[in-house]
Amino acid sequence: MRVLGTAGHVDHGKSTLVKALTGIDPDRLKEEKERQMTIDLGFAWMTLPSGEQVGIVDVPGHQDFIKNMLAGVGGIDAAMLVVAADEGVMPQTREHLAILDLLQIPAGVIALTKIDLAESPEWIDLVQADVLEAVEGTVLEGSPIVPVSAVTGEGLEVLRCTLDDVLARVPPRPDCSRPRLPIDRVFTVAGFGTVVTGTLIDGTLHLGQEVQILPKYLKVRVRGLQTHKQKIEIAQPGSRVAVNLTGVSTEEIERGDVLTTPGWLEPTQLLDAQLHYLSAAPSALRHNQQVAFFSGAAETTAFVRLLGVHSLAPGESGWVQLRLARPIPLVRGDRFIIRQLSPSVTIGGGVIVDALPRRRHRRFRPEVIQRLETLARGTPADLILELLNRRGPLPAREVIEGSAIPAATATRALEQLLKQERIFLLQPGETVSENADTLIAANRYITSAAGWNSLLARIAEEVLRFHRENPLRQGIPREMLKSRLKLETRLFNEALARGISQGALAEANSLVRHPDHQVRFTPEQQKAIDNVFSEFRANPYTTPSYKEVTAALGELVTQALVESGQLIRLSADVLILPETYSEMLEWVKQTIADRGSVNVAMLRDAFNTSRKYALAFLEYLDDQHITRRIGDDRVLR
Repeated sequence: MRVLGTAGHVDHGKSTLVKALTGIDPDRLKEEKERQMTIDLGFAWMTLPSGEQVGIVDVPGHQDFIKNMLAGVGGIDAAMLVVAADEGVMPQTREHLAILDLLQIPAGVIALTKIDLAESPEWIDLVQADVLEAVEGTVLEGSPIVPVSAVTGEGLEVLRCTLDDVLARVPPRPDCSRPRLPIDRVFTVAGFGTVVTGTLIDGTLHLGQEVQILPKYLKVRVRGLQTHKQKIEIAQPGSRVAVNLTGVSTEEIERGDVLTTPGWLEPTQLLDAQLHYLSAAPSALRHNQQVAFFSGAAETTAFVRLLGVHSLAPGESGWVQLRLARPIPLVRGDRFIIRQLSPSVTIGGGVIVDALPRRRHRRFRPEVIQRLETLARGTPADLILELLNRRGPLPAREVIEGSAIPAATATRALEQLLKQERIFLLQPGETVSENADTLIAANRYITSAAGWNSLLARIAEEVLRFHRENPLRQGIPREMLKSRLKLETRLFNEALARGISQGALAEANSLVRHPDHQVRFTPEQQKAIDNVFSEFRANPYTTPSYKEVTAALGELVTQALVESGQLIRLSADVLILPETYSEMLEWVKQTIADRGSVNVAMLRDAFNTSRKYALAFLEYLDDQHITRRIGDDRVLR
């Protein structure tokens, strides 16, 4: 699932275009409809031609509401920059474009709207040339331009297909098993209570999970999850999510808070970062200048400490330490925006290299700058951890090759990470040698805790998906699950065994299920089952055939009864009750003990049944390795 963000000037028809694409009006406030202007974040969704679902965050275009725009644009996978054909690139468009560039949004599409109002085709060509010049040197350079009219519908299908193509090329968000949802909206739903929404930028959330609201450290529980107004059991990273919470009121939460799992994320007021100062900034950035700071959905003020220079001229980049006015939960790699306080204008942004530096750095220290440069590049251990967090368990050869580090360096980093217990071998007993060839030859699967949790979450989600699609089945067949996950046998067996030992999964009769899954019949189905069981108890040795049972109950209900052990299927057409099976099995064992063997005729006569049922029963015992056949007789194995 992907998230698309709109950007552009207030008069360029962003919300109208979103409504034309999705059928959903993202302007939900009365004031927005009266003023015909997006004031706060709006949300919509649609299914692309490929079948991929995409959520849309419609951000305000007006200068007065740029803060609301910044609260919604941070978690998007791609941007749709909207430029009106009758007006062209406006100053606000350029500021939105600068923000997208500073946040390094990975992809985008430029929608040239209102082509029905353009003076002529030549004018549209001039506007396109203006757009190409504006995006040159930014993340949107080379992005496709799609002329479109939300009024006539011209170009809408082309735009949908173009969005599909662009989003398909954006890599999926890595799952580091650290759920983090910056909250951009808080409201109450009658009968359910507090609901928060946001884009889940890492990890997964599931029903009943204990979570925490930072920076307030509020402990709450997930009561419900929705994506695009559809109830879900597990929320995946990169999706727009609405979370129904218990144990908290709307007054205790605000936009900019972060929903996460307890124990790993610490709010901070001091950040080490690499800052790019925009060439359009009105003046040089001074040491200790106060600015407005934005990251995720959070906003505060901050003082910028310049670490390597006396001042930063427009267009320059440098190392800074930001001192925030209040604690915000952030991690290394998060991007941010800074704006001048007065007049309010975007002046720069960058990336956090250390979210918890712990102490105030002294300026003009080469060792401080060197440390920050190392953090920005990433150590070999960092690169290996990132690979394992993103891709999950991998054979040693793929870890070394995928990290793009020299083999000997990668091997030493692996040994260091193993000693620190930051990664582990799935098959214990092997040590990591400093010789890369030995490590590769052992071909052990290596994983990080986050990568391992990500794999278990994938397995659990696949099992839950099967339960949703087949509510009357006890579980997914083991081999089907392995095939769907596309896992190598050794890794699948290890993952399944650990998932079961940790209580995340359960298995019986080669069927894998979620521990909480139970087959539930409707009252009508249960009534029909009771009637069939009455017939079985009335004639326990000449029971209704499989065909007769399915005619009365349906194939799915019958299969559910067999999988749950309420009926035993002896052959393609013979079913019996478990108590009847136990009675006949006990007789077979005792008869063999007394006489040495048993045959079909003896069983038929003892229970006054037919040869068909007696033969099916004895052949079933053979298949279960309880008896074995010698001529026409059976003896115990």
